Amino acid sequence: MATACKKLLQSRQVETLLLFLCLSVGGAATIRYSVAEEMESGSFVANVAKDLGLEVGKLAARGARLVSEGNKLHFRLHRKTGDLFVKEKLDRESLCGKADPCVLHFEVVLVEPLQSFRVEVRVFDINDNAPVFLNKEPLLRIPESTPLGSRFPLQSAQDLDVGLNGLQNYTLSANEYFHLHTRFRSNGPKYAELVLDKPLDREEQPEVNMTITAVDGGSPPKSGTAHIRVEVLDVNDHVPQFSRLVYRAQVPENSANGSLVATVTATDLDEGSNKEITYSLAQNPEVILQTFQIHSETGDVRLRGPLDFEAIETYDIDIQATDGGGLSAHSKVLVEVVDVNDNPPEVTVSSVSSPLPEDSPLQTVVALFSIRDRDIRVGGKITCFLKEDLPFAVKPTFRNSYSLVTDRGLDREAVSGYNITLVAMDTGPPTLSSETVIEVLISDINDNPPVFQEDSYILTVRENNSPAVFIGKVLAEDLDLGENAKVTYSLLPPKSGDLSVFAYISINSDNGKLYALRTMDYEAIQHFQFVVKATDGGFLSLSSQVTVRVVVLDDNDNRPMILYPLQNGTLPCNDLVPRSAEAGYLVTKVVAVDGDSGQNSWLSYHLFKATDLGLFSVQQQNGEIRTLRQVSERDPMMQKLVILVQDHGQPALSTTASLNILLVDGFSEPYLQFRDTFKHPTRVNPSTKYLVISLAVLSFLFLLSVTVIFIIHICQKIKHREKFTIQEHFYDDCNFSNNLVQGGASGPISQPCPYEMCSATGTSNSEFRFLKRFMPNFPFPHGNGEAKTEAGSRLPPDSDRNRSRGSEGHAQVSDDYM
Repeated sequence: MATACKKLLQSRQVETLLLFLCLSVGGAATIRYSVAEEMESGSFVANVAKDLGLEVGKLAARGARLVSEGNKLHFRLHRKTGDLFVKEKLDRESLCGKADPCVLHFEVVLVEPLQSFRVEVRVFDINDNAPVFLNKEPLLRIPESTPLGSRFPLQSAQDLDVGLNGLQNYTLSANEYFHLHTRFRSNGPKYAELVLDKPLDREEQPEVNMTITAVDGGSPPKSGTAHIRVEVLDVNDHVPQFSRLVYRAQVPENSANGSLVATVTATDLDEGSNKEITYSLAQNPEVILQTFQIHSETGDVRLRGPLDFEAIETYDIDIQATDGGGLSAHSKVLVEVVDVNDNPPEVTVSSVSSPLPEDSPLQTVVALFSIRDRDIRVGGKITCFLKEDLPFAVKPTFRNSYSLVTDRGLDREAVSGYNITLVAMDTGPPTLSSETVIEVLISDINDNPPVFQEDSYILTVRENNSPAVFIGKVLAEDLDLGENAKVTYSLLPPKSGDLSVFAYISINSDNGKLYALRTMDYEAIQHFQFVVKATDGGFLSLSSQVTVRVVVLDDNDNRPMILYPLQNGTLPCNDLVPRSAEAGYLVTKVVAVDGDSGQNSWLSYHLFKATDLGLFSVQQQNGEIRTLRQVSERDPMMQKLVILVQDHGQPALSTTASLNILLVDGFSEPYLQFRDTFKHPTRVNPSTKYLVISLAVLSFLFLLSVTVIFIIHICQKIKHREKFTIQEHFYDDCNFSNNLVQGGASGPISQPCPYEMCSATGTSNSEFRFLKRFMPNFPFPHGNGEAKTEAGSRLPPDSDRNRSRGSEGHAQVSDDYM
């Protein structure tokens, strides 16, 4: 193959584009190509897809790309066709210098799944550089007594090309004193020596001029010239003599500048100034002059610049010793650079898969990378591991190539990303290591349902609210991200299938705010509950539920209702008080109820108006009317009282009750006759009679209309109760001897209770007056006992039956006279 490449190189001009496809796949899946330097940008190299055994288009489908071990890519890949092209003109000398062969390394990385292939491209040299002499006019001072056959080394020509295109030979222009002899260095370019053929005679010819030509092996060959001027010196019989022809030294590459490499010594048998010897680095390449220096008097060779075993392993140094008469001798110092472990391993990351789904299975490839140690001879074995305990592991693939894979399960909600530190370490000595950080982000999947902040919610709304009023908010949070964390709210229908809750409550699906759609009535419904569902926005959505209980708060929207005495527009209620009554005598009791609850239903009683304010008083808590003093004969028989009944709401509501009290000497016939005078007037005016009849008819029609409206209202209440479960409150039955007292913010207030009162018997007309319970809108339980009056009289057992009539929501008061 090398012969074929040589023939191709010889058959092209310097600027001709040369291509060598020397493809071989061997070892660890490494593809090798060969190209010539100076190829123009866009030149075809090879078809990578074909060499990898892939179909056309697979490279584009699998996202193929090139990854260089260095910082620069010299080739580009056409993904659709798989062709590999030169990205920019290649200059072998700038890429590899004197190194031969010149090989460029890169990788072809494929994804889905991740896979990489090593590629090596060898850049062949073309003859694009001519040999050059650094000193165009070298001067040699040679004594005339120099014996025949003496040799004088000349400066080497520099040729940047290598191999056949490098420096091959020297030629010397025709002269009668010297001929040219070409010699080789163990590591360096060829150099020429002048060999004296004819004795010099300064008196005959003091100076000899010649031209030396350096020729390379290119086709066509290139050359460079230098003009040599030889100055013939006067006689100096002896030349310096080195103690050794070759000096050898070993120097570690990490030696500091100024370190001693070797010491050369030379002696001269002459006397005087001709015996004084001066040492110098004569006729050496520039790289040696930059790296070494010699003391002109002692002959100590020391370091001038840094050594790098990976760049140059050995140096061949020419040492010249010159005496005072101009005679000189030459010797060599062979310096061997000793490799030390001064380069840590280098990590090159080829590809990284980021972000990585949190549900990725184990052994998922996250990244591909390779490790290179320039101190391969002394660095020993390379180990790679993770600096921290992370859910990843390093897995070797082939020589010096590794993959980073998942080792445990990932959870984005716990850790959203990782900075993975790769540590590459050699075994030294000394042990060196390097760290490379790979950032891997974890992408979210919908694996967390929304979670409400509370297990259940209790909200309150005051009755008589305006429609669409805000009553509260539910909030659920989702630990996921993006759409997976977007929560929407909705109301779930009850299991019973009753959808009436949607007529009362509405929810904002975006923020969970709850609104009351209708005006609430505490007397109709005290509380209800429903279920709110929170759903996230994931592809496979997750949800959770919470129960919301709404408690309706009572508002003071019902005035107290007088149960006794009756205020129905009929005859005024009259109570009898004997004139013999002492102070504190219980006259009667005002009974009232309030449809509200709590403090709004606590009632207080006050004497608003009275014929004689100093005769009667009203107990504020229970409504009992008692005498303040003993009744006298001077007090009018007819006493009219107006009682104010007020609740404790904010603002307070009140109503009044009127009653007449008759002061009598006893429950006797004169009093009854007095009452009959009110019932049967002696004379009725005919016009008044017709007026009363008209008013009676109108009152009947009015009462009939009110009754119809009341019945319709009751039917609507019944339908409303069927939709929701209503918590009902009942009042306990009370008797005259026991009053139920409740504590409150304003002090103890007696719970109003219905009672029945019986007057004494013994007359022909019975004086019984029965007061029945009256509770609108609420059913009452049947009582089982017998009530007693304060005076100790027992009510008839059938009073319970009278009390049960209130279960239909109507007030009944019996006012019987027997």
